[in-house]
Amino acid sequence: MANETKIILLVEDNPDDQQLTLRALKRHNIANRVIIANDGVEALDYLFATGDHAGREPQALPALVLLDLKLPRLDGLEVLQRIRGDQRTSLLPVVILTSSSEERDLINGYTLGANSYVRKPVDFEQFAKAVQQLGLYWLVINETPPATGGQ
Repeated sequence: MANETKIILLVEDNPDDQQLTLRALKRHNIANRVIIANDGVEALDYLFATGDHAGREPQALPALVLLDLKLPRLDGLEVLQRIRGDQRTSLLPVVILTSSSEERDLINGYTLGANSYVRKPVDFEQFAKAVQQLGLYWLVINETPPATGGQ
């Protein structure tokens, strides 16, 4: 379905949710490479080519970030704030994918610049359908802005 050259950055600390997301993507033939960051610090290291990801080409950004909110070391809202605060990543599509049903998380997510906010359904079939729709929209239909290339 999607272009496998477009990378998805999945920021999720729960191994079960990681596997669920990967299964849902595979089920709907979304063959994009998925990079998994287990916490907020790891996500920022990947995006900005620092820490364990130093040496990675920093201009090669993912086409989509699927961001959980409840993360160790640095929570998802802080990650989102740093993504939006940097010229290199400010226009990067970020979809909050969370089990949080707190209204303030929803409001804060949009206030900080999330492109979309999706509550994870508990049922796998619903979750797989949501992932299919996310993949279709964000990886196939959506037009992304050109890379800024700024430092």
